[in-house]
Amino acid sequence: MSSPQHKPPAPLRPLPSMIFASRWLQLPLYLGLILAQAVYVFHFWVELVHLIEAAFGNTTALQSLVSSIGYKSDFQVTALNETIIMLVVLALIDVVMISNLLIMVIVGGYETFVSRLHLEDHPDQPEWLSHVNASVLKVKLATAIIGISSIHLLKTFINAANYDLKVLMWQTIIHVVFLLSALAIALTDRLMSHSSDSH
Repeated sequence: MSSPQHKPPAPLRPLPSMIFASRWLQLPLYLGLILAQAVYVFHFWVELVHLIEAAFGNTTALQSLVSSIGYKSDFQVTALNETIIMLVVLALIDVVMISNLLIMVIVGGYETFVSRLHLEDHPDQPEWLSHVNASVLKVKLATAIIGISSIHLLKTFINAANYDLKVLMWQTIIHVVFLLSALAIALTDRLMSHSSDSH
């Protein structure tokens, strides 16, 4: 018995075709994010090279690190200490997490809103991309933002002596707001998925 032949899709009328093709206007935005990620990669290596040079006693690299992390001390910093190393490493982790966020937005956003990437049989397909949609992407982005906010808050508390009390308070409040927002997004997504399953 021959399998039924699928009819080719009917061509769209001019107006729906133009509206559907407008999704490609987002392509320059994703390309711009790729360039932004390249800037983050460059910044990461600059900070890492400064950290390695400072570990070998380069005072110029050390002062560059101290300036970039906003570390202040009552005495002249002449060598790396545990606090400076911790702040620099947290700054590097922060760059990595923002880069991960960019990857999620670029790959997940392009796959969801622009065009399929056809990575189903690719060995390097990210696990999260196999079931990505607008709701899943929203929850993952909220989780990534909480992680980035946590790193910023930890950096602030480690270097708390150089911050005003109001800065510490507002960073904590903003972080709690991020947490509540992510919980609300996840709860809304869960309720919507249960509602769709019941129908």
